[in-house]
Amino acid sequence: MAAAAEEPEGRRGRGPRPGPAPGSPAGRAVGEGSPGGGGRRVFSPAGEFREFSRRQLRDMERLFRQYDAGKDGFIDLMELKLMMEKLGAPQTHLGLKNMIKEVDEDLDSKLSFREFLLIFRKAAAGELQEDSGLHALARLSEIDVSTEGVKGAKNFFEAKAQAINEASRFEEEIKAEQEEKKKQAEELKQRKAAFKELQSNFTQ
Repeated sequence: MAAAAEEPEGRRGRGPRPGPAPGSPAGRAVGEGSPGGGGRRVFSPAGEFREFSRRQLRDMERLFRQYDAGKDGFIDLMELKLMMEKLGAPQTHLGLKNMIKEVDEDLDSKLSFREFLLIFRKAAAGELQEDSGLHALARLSEIDVSTEGVKGAKNFFEAKAQAINEASRFEEEIKAEQEEKKKQAEELKQRKAAFKELQSNFTQ
């Protein structure tokens, strides 16, 4: 009985093993990514990576899950190799190892979701070498995080919103013009009708 009671506690201390939560990497990330273990129990992407919007975090999670072929909550060397090939920036074996090494805080030679997010944090802060594999990954992933960090990401979404607003404003202007033309045609019609009525009054 005592052994059964201790088991979940042992599991909790070591972080999750392949099993109960096949959902998102964020869901599986109990105790992950904290050097030396212990301290942090649950990794909350939105809580720790506040420089990114929820939408960006969802996009990063989608990308992570797409290349986590083993569905174990990690991207290992072979999965990273496939990812870089699909993104159009294939790397050498050594290049791939260096990519992992740069953000591998727990030194397990693979990327947890938290470590994956660190790539985008470094990209946003302008901390990645331009010719590095991680820089290529961040740039080619279609998750737009500018090197100005939060401000840059904010500007990107503002620019997108502005483009949408401009498009809808353009449509509104066309509609307004059409309405104005309709109104003018209606007024002209009414003036003609009024003039005809006036003419008929005079001829009576």
